[in-house]
Amino acid sequence: MLDRRFVVEHADQVRKNIANRQMDVPFDRFLELEEERKVLQQQVEEQRAQMNELTKKSGLSVEERREQGQVLKKSLKDLEERLAPLASEAESIFMRIPNLTDDASPVGEEADSETIGYGAAEKQEFDFTAQDHIQLMENAGMLNLEAAAKVSGSGFYYLVGDGALLELAMMRFALDHVMKSGFTPVLTPDLARDKLMEGTGFVPRGNESNTYHLEDMDLNLIATSEITLIGMFADEILDASNFPLKVVGQSHCFRSERAHGSATRGIYRVHQFSKTEMVVVCLPEQAEEIHMEMRKLEQEIFDALGIPYRVLEIATGDLGAAAYRKFDLEAWMPGRQGGSWGEVTSTSNCTDFQARRLKIRYRDEDGKPKYAATLNGTAISICRAMIALVENHQQADGSIKIPEVLQPYMNGKTEIKPLKEKGQAA
Repeated sequence: MLDRRFVVEHADQVRKNIANRQMDVPFDRFLELEEERKVLQQQVEEQRAQMNELTKKSGLSVEERREQGQVLKKSLKDLEERLAPLASEAESIFMRIPNLTDDASPVGEEADSETIGYGAAEKQEFDFTAQDHIQLMENAGMLNLEAAAKVSGSGFYYLVGDGALLELAMMRFALDHVMKSGFTPVLTPDLARDKLMEGTGFVPRGNESNTYHLEDMDLNLIATSEITLIGMFADEILDASNFPLKVVGQSHCFRSERAHGSATRGIYRVHQFSKTEMVVVCLPEQAEEIHMEMRKLEQEIFDALGIPYRVLEIATGDLGAAAYRKFDLEAWMPGRQGGSWGEVTSTSNCTDFQARRLKIRYRDEDGKPKYAATLNGTAISICRAMIALVENHQQADGSIKIPEVLQPYMNGKTEIKPLKEKGQAA
């Protein structure tokens, strides 16, 4: 969240930012409520002060003191009853106010995001009819969508044989790569409390939410280990001499994914997937430089995998509530809709927005608690990265070349061949 006083004192800037993000926040109602809340809060404090003075006041009989005390108590109770719902409504709106936005972010919708660069690998022109990832992976015995639909419903999948090994190889390669830059590996819980979901910005619930809540419990399936990684530092005053704190989480991720149509085919949009996620907690003045470093790590991973991609500066209307600035990598997927770009990573600078909500702090040189900055970035999200890998490295005979950097994790295997016959191991 933003500083409350800043929000009130810079109302025009905050209102414009909400409009640029195309978010539905009743900001003017918040300002009205906040003004009323301040007036009532002042009256409550005055009443409490009068009650304190009454106990010190001399020259009053016991009966007079009791009568005046009862009048003050009733007045205080009335004020508190008026204040409570007003403060609750104001707080509810306040928690929906998004982070500010970097001036570099294009103003507009998702389509207004700007391409600012490309990866080392170029799009290939195949001299054969390219297959999509479903054909390639099913023919190689790597993917079973039918069994997953039977067991869990649509939007789930089994990775089998080389499919399972390829996921593990991709995750371990990405993990090893970011560890070289000082990230500590963490295996996180797959569940997080409501406070963590709200604090990291994964709200609201209901039709606008993309997360799963466990009924009658203060728990949610995580949409990304960003939630649980940042949650490690909640309610802590950290030693700034250890900054930046770099962690990389391996976890499952769960999303309701309500999209329909061709974009949902195969494993592009699924309800459960594996992801390797980077999170950094640092000084506010370190955040911008670290953001660029995280984007560089993401690019290095996809360059090493030989996957063509473009780098996007994300437009204001496509930013999450917590993100101040965000970059995406979109990989070229030749089998998707006849060839198209698909998001494979993102990295966001959240400034102190999440830290304020979760009370993640450090002490400055004078020993005063200050809010830290938080950042997050995808090292690798398996499903979409795997789509891009198999489609870009397919051969005319349906085999899939394994990038050199993954071969040590695949026991030296250089390619995945299609099955000779259905049911036969590759």
